[in-house]
Formats: sequence, structure tokens, C-alpha cells
Amino acid sequence: MKKRVNKIKPFIQKMRFKYRVSIMNENTLEETWHVRLSRYSVFMFTITFIFITFIILTILIFNTSISRYLPGYGETGNRNEIIKESMRVDSLVKQINLQEGYVAILKGIIRGEMKPDSIASLDSIALKERAQILVEKSNEEKEFIEKFEKEEKYNLASLDSKPNENMYVFFRPTRGVISSSFSLDEKQYGIFLITSPNETVVSVLGGTVIYAAFTFDFGWVIQVQHENNYISIYKNNTRLLSKVGESVKAGEGIAITGDATGKKTGTQFYFELWKQGKAVNPEEVIIF
Repeated sequence: MKKRVNKIKPFIQKMRFKYRVSIMNENTLEETWHVRLSRYSVFMFTITFIFITFIILTILIFNTSISRYLPGYGETGNRNEIIKESMRVDSLVKQINLQEGYVAILKGIIRGEMKPDSIASLDSIALKERAQILVEKSNEEKEFIEKFEKEEKYNLASLDSKPNENMYVFFRPTRGVISSSFSLDEKQYGIFLITSPNETVVSVLGGTVIYAAFTFDFGWVIQVQHENNYISIYKNNTRLLSKVGESVKAGEGIAITGDATGKKTGTQFYFELWKQGKAVNPEEVIIF
């Protein structure tokens, strides 16, 4: 114990021993400034400086936009904003390209570089003769048809006309990017899509509108009954183009989407597909 005490005392004395740091004038050797520091005080000043610096940086990160430049501190809506802005930039680029082409055509017309298109006379007799030539089958076509009919004449498999799900061609309900996929475990029976403002919503199959009304949770909602007991549901619309009882074709516009920058349940377009009372994953039957 005495040895340990003897070792600790010199260490404490060294820590408390003060040193004089002076700044002297080189010409006159006169002391202009001095300070007395010990090892203990230097250690305490360093710890205090690090602690204050840490607090200041923490306040700056949480209360200013610096956090956006740090990995892991981005806002949750940044991804949606980036996707929306990228889609807007793509549409602007397409519009600029169209305008540049239009201006180039106008310049060519003004300079006289554009030649007028030749207009053929609409002779009904000539058109009928040309149509008749196009309708007539060539010898190769006739031989192929005869060969095919002979091979399939006694093929019973070709007589099967039962409806198959692969025969249905589903249209994409609207243009956009999937932000949340179908999940039965999370009780999400459809998909959320980030779309451009005022995007057209189309019917995925031909059918009849069975529901069209406004709801507080999902805005304007429309449902369409299709063949083979399919029902498609379109939610978070700003306007409906079809009414209950109307027949719609596949790919026909039935609604208009809104601004898809908010929460999923608020403004993002939501689509569900059901068959015989069971939810179907839209990504399995529709190409997005």
C-alpha cells in the first residue's frame, strides 16, 4: 500500500505542477504575454473543448440542412421527391425535343428548304383495285394454309376453347413507379404508385363500373367488374371519368390521378386486383 501511495503522489504533483509559457519580444527580450498552465488544466481544457465542439456540431446537424449531406440522416420523403423530379425532368426533355423539332420545321419552311408533300388524287376505283390486290393471297400463302389445315384437321387440342388466365392481357392502370408492393402479411392488398400530376388512369380489362364515389380515406375511388370474376379497384384519384353502370373497354380512361408527393394513404395512386374474393398481386399479371 505504501509503495502505491508513493507512486501516486509524484504523479499528482506532476499533474498539478504549473509551467509558465511566455511570449517575448525578440529585439528587447521583454515579456509581452505569459500564461501558467499545468498538465491537469491542459487536460481539462482539451476535454471541455471537445465536449463543446460535439454539442455545437450536434445542434447544427439536427437543426440545419447539413444533415442532408450525411449518410443515414436523409429525410424519408427524399426518395419520392427524387423520383418525382426525375419524371418531371424526363417530361420536360421530351417537350423541349418536340419544340426544337417544331422550330426546325418552321425555319425550313421560312427559308424555303422544306418541299411540300405530294398529294395523290383520291380515285375510288383505283383504291378498290389496289385493295383487291392486297386482299388476294399469294401462292405461298395458299400452300401454307392448306398444309396447316391438313395438320390441324384432326388435332383435338386445337378445339379447346376454355378461357385461360394467360389469354387475358391486362393493361397497366397508369404510368408511374411502384413505391410499395403487394404484401398479405402487412395486410396491403394492392400497390402504391408514384405518378405525375393529372395522369390518366385506365381500366386494366374491359368491364362494367360497379362503384364510383368519394371517400375520406382514399379520395375518389372507382371499381370495375371484369370477366372471370376479376374486380379492379383504383383509389386516390382527383377526378372520375366514368359512372356506375357504364361499360368500359380495356385501356379506356376512367379517372385522373393527383399530386403523388404526400403520404401513401393520402395522395399516392393505389391499385388493387381481386378474383373471386381473393386479392391478386398486380405485379404477377401486369407489366409495370
